[in-house]
Amino acid sequence: MDKGKQIKLKRDLGYFWGVNFLIINIIGAGIFVSPKGVLEYSCMNVGVSLCIWAVCAVLSMTSTLCFAEIGIAFPYSGAHYYFIRRCFGPFIAFLNLWTSLFLGPGLAASQALLLAEYGIQPFYPSCSAPNLPKKCLALAVLWIVGILNSRGVKELSWLQAVSTVLKMGILGFISLSGVFMLVRGKKENVGRLQNAFDAEFPEISQIIEAVFQGYFAFSGGGCFTYVAGNYQSSGVGGIKPNKTIPRCIFTALPLITVVYLLANISYLTVLTPREIFSTDAVAITWTDRVIPQLTWTVPFAISASLFSNLVINVLESARVAYTAGEHGQLPLMFSTLNVHSSPFIAVLLNVSMGSIAIILTNLIELINYLYFMDSIWTMLSMIGILKLRYQEPNLHRPYKVFLPFTVIAMAISLCLVLIPLVKSPKMHYIYVLLFLLSGLLFYVPLIHFKVKLIWFEKLTCYLQLLFNICIPDISDKQTHSF
Repeated sequence: MDKGKQIKLKRDLGYFWGVNFLIINIIGAGIFVSPKGVLEYSCMNVGVSLCIWAVCAVLSMTSTLCFAEIGIAFPYSGAHYYFIRRCFGPFIAFLNLWTSLFLGPGLAASQALLLAEYGIQPFYPSCSAPNLPKKCLALAVLWIVGILNSRGVKELSWLQAVSTVLKMGILGFISLSGVFMLVRGKKENVGRLQNAFDAEFPEISQIIEAVFQGYFAFSGGGCFTYVAGNYQSSGVGGIKPNKTIPRCIFTALPLITVVYLLANISYLTVLTPREIFSTDAVAITWTDRVIPQLTWTVPFAISASLFSNLVINVLESARVAYTAGEHGQLPLMFSTLNVHSSPFIAVLLNVSMGSIAIILTNLIELINYLYFMDSIWTMLSMIGILKLRYQEPNLHRPYKVFLPFTVIAMAISLCLVLIPLVKSPKMHYIYVLLFLLSGLLFYVPLIHFKVKLIWFEKLTCYLQLLFNICIPDISDKQTHSF
């Protein structure tokens, strides 16, 4: 390792990178698979399903702006973890970390499996692709992503630019095609959107399930709190995060919302709600109906866009583990960086756990339960913002979110948590809560009573030599205190 080179997380990302990062992190498999789930839980009511997409857009915008305040007030990697710890103490922060250690790799495994399914399915036009080649491809892709992340965030800029163009190109083509068919005014196209609210109206618990499905397509807006430490700070040639991050949000989120609504209208222009419900890949079915010549092109394009989402997901999860290692809630080896300023051990942990999930199970069907857990932490984050506004009014906040946005995000998240438990008390939601509390089994002996594991210290030294990693010369912990 070069002794003259200072090892620390780099802060060299700006507006263009941020807009790309937000678009890539939000637009993924969701818009290609969620329309089915939204329609299913909306009882095939087209009007209600479109309203649910609008509600998901409002939730995404308000919560993303709230997360922006967190990321700007505490501008270092894993800011959300730091914020939870500051607001609610080390115990709640550890539970947040505990769930992140499993949900992050679980989501990465789901994305890798989806990528593999879209990539392989064209080779099996008349049947479902076998599980073995899908899992092998998913494992290969996940480890490639781990290697890319170990090279540092700057190495990913070119991938983001290409992926953004690809994603917006696919969705733009679908959206504009739908608008064109509506303008032509053919009866079979326009008729599907007439009398949109005539179908059966869903129950409140079904609406919540539909919101979970739709929010899956909008989720990812809190990504700035994971990489806030990589944003350019003010100074010569720098960009002020308090201006850059809100500009990124107000550029990306409205664009994504318009594209999503137009894409759903385009789906409904070409396909009936029943046809959308009967397919697991609505974009492929749409393409086969409109332009059959592109039936092979669309699956590979979707796979390519999923690849960038997978890269960003591993990046985010690794930043949380890195910050937790700095503050003593994970072993010291997780707070080490390699020569590319990447938290290599944290990346290795996420890729390894994601590989186990790929081998043992398929996590795609757990979307509702993943975002039930996400709603819990979103609600606590909104409460934390209000708590700090009251307890620490003089805290330096370069950017303050409009307070009603916080209340709106908190109210929606609270409904997403309470209504499934009260109106639809499935055991799966109880299992999720029990899993959350199971973190106590590790927190009490290892964190509260500080039981030392000598073999972990020896393992840390061995891994430093093996992977050429070290404790950063300047860490976020040195510049921020609780």
